[in-house]
Amino acid sequence: MIIFIQFLDYNLWDLIVDGPSLPTTKIERGEIISNPKTSYNDEDRKRVQMNAKAKHIIIFAINSNDFNRVSSCISAKKIWDRLKVTYEGTNQVKEAKLSMLVHEYEMFIMYKNEDIKTMFTRFRNIANALQALDKV
Repeated sequence: MIIFIQFLDYNLWDLIVDGPSLPTTKIERGEIISNPKTSYNDEDRKRVQMNAKAKHIIIFAINSNDFNRVSSCISAKKIWDRLKVTYEGTNQVKEAKLSMLVHEYEMFIMYKNEDIKTMFTRFRNIANALQALDKV
């Protein structure tokens, strides 16, 4: 998904990672609220449009269960962060996955009655999962 979004528009990926910086105003109690659309200038409209474009791309790429998880999110960044936690987990979950995968890697053997193609596929899956967690 990252490569696809970067291919469409690299600025979209930056917006997803950094947040859209939508136009806001700080009110008396220190609370931050969104500016009314009538007060948007051209730059504000461009940022809102980019956020909508990024949300559209992500939503069209996910299934209905994921859509239900993220449908209340206002920004593409919030959608991405929620999906990231859903699929990658928190740091504790990542560490547990990493530990399990390292153990599988270290204890890797070819099973009886397993052909080389199946064994290699299993090994590649472990290596790819480790690489996804930045463990080379």
